[in-house]
Amino acid sequence: MKRLLLPALALSGVLALSGCAVVVVTATAASLAVDAAVGAAKLTGKAVGAAVDVVTPSSKE
Repeated sequence: MKRLLLPALALSGVLALSGCAVVVVTATAASLAVDAAVGAAKLTGKAVGAAVDVVTPSSKE
C-alpha cells in the first residue's frame, strides 16, 4: 500500500500544478490583450487629436 501511495501523491501534485499553470497562462494572456487594447485606444485618441488640431484654426493666429 505504501508503495502505491507516494506515486499517487506525486501524480496528483503534478496534475494540480498543471491546472494552476493553465490558469496563470490564461490570466497573463488576458492581461496582455487588455494592455494592447488600451494602447491602441490611446494611439487612436492621439491621432484624432492631431487631426483636429490640423483642421481647426489656432487661437494664436
